[in-house]
Amino acid sequence: MKLYEFEAKDILHKYGTLTPMGKLVSSPADAESTTREIGGPVALKSQVLVSGRGKSGGILFANNPEEAKEVATKLFSSTIKGFPVNSILVEQEIDIIEEYYISVTIDRQAKQYVVMASVSGGVDIEETARTSPETILRHYIDPLTGFSRDVAQELVAGLPAVDRKDAIQVGNSLYTLYRAAIDYDAELAEINPLAKAASGELVACDARMIIDDNALFRHPEFIGTEYMRLEASPAEVEARKQGLAYIDLDGDIGIIGNGAGLVMATLDLVHLFGGKPANFLDIGGGAGAETIRKAFTIIMSKPQVKAVLVNLLGGITRCELIAQGIIEALNDSASKKPVVVRMIGTNEEEGIRILKEAGIDSYPNMEDAIKEVIKI
Repeated sequence: MKLYEFEAKDILHKYGTLTPMGKLVSSPADAESTTREIGGPVALKSQVLVSGRGKSGGILFANNPEEAKEVATKLFSSTIKGFPVNSILVEQEIDIIEEYYISVTIDRQAKQYVVMASVSGGVDIEETARTSPETILRHYIDPLTGFSRDVAQELVAGLPAVDRKDAIQVGNSLYTLYRAAIDYDAELAEINPLAKAASGELVACDARMIIDDNALFRHPEFIGTEYMRLEASPAEVEARKQGLAYIDLDGDIGIIGNGAGLVMATLDLVHLFGGKPANFLDIGGGAGAETIRKAFTIIMSKPQVKAVLVNLLGGITRCELIAQGIIEALNDSASKKPVVVRMIGTNEEEGIRILKEAGIDSYPNMEDAIKEVIKI
């Protein structure tokens, strides 16, 4: 689950990391008054869950309250990579003399946490990682021994052109970031840039954090807000609310199946035969009529879908319940689109009978069903 920048900074602030003076606002008038409270130039930062906000026009600056109001008005009426701006973090603009990048993330191949540090902080860190990976130092963490402040300082001391005093400060910030990441079950915790201000202090000018969804029960303050955070289409958000595994694609054939492997195989075959899937939708094992009805409601609401393919293998899933759910969904839907079904397994004869009475043919062979839906 992605956290907004202001939430990540609130967490880091609890651990002693210095962040710019600022406030979350929801209107241009609030941006004006907050800038007046700060008393100097400010950065206005759109709170959207996408990377690259700066390059996309989501971070702007203002020198005074009146200008901040104008800039906020512009941001609130904009979208950043397709996502509307509903809130803005107004922060004191920092006079930066040095920039660092520090992060804690999971290397899934190594099955370990890895901490990283670089003197190339800023908006182009991804380009730096691609073109000059040697400038980013990495340290893999043994889960039995953990990560210490001394090791963090030694890692940073290995960066080019970093004096001992800065290495100690940046190392301390990296160690603090690691503690926050572990405590919050983070898949990623990142400060970019960690800025050295003219005062000599280190300030977290921007921060990102992604919490493992499976650990949310340990962080009740975020439970119930996950649907507001999805970098997703409205259909994906609704599917998550309904407990369905759904991903939007750019085709015109709606896909429903039970089991991720079966759905993936269906997508592959649709592509192989010349079709374009409109989605991935896995209703899971043991689904009943209500689940299939919810699945149809989501797919039928997508304008790009011209036909729907249902591919089901009835193990613990009962075919007659799925058939009943299909009929109910079609009766409830205001959008009438052709449906092709391949259904085998538990109680398939009864399921096929229910579909046939409703005028829907069922195919025992997956390839034939796919060819038929593409033809339609």
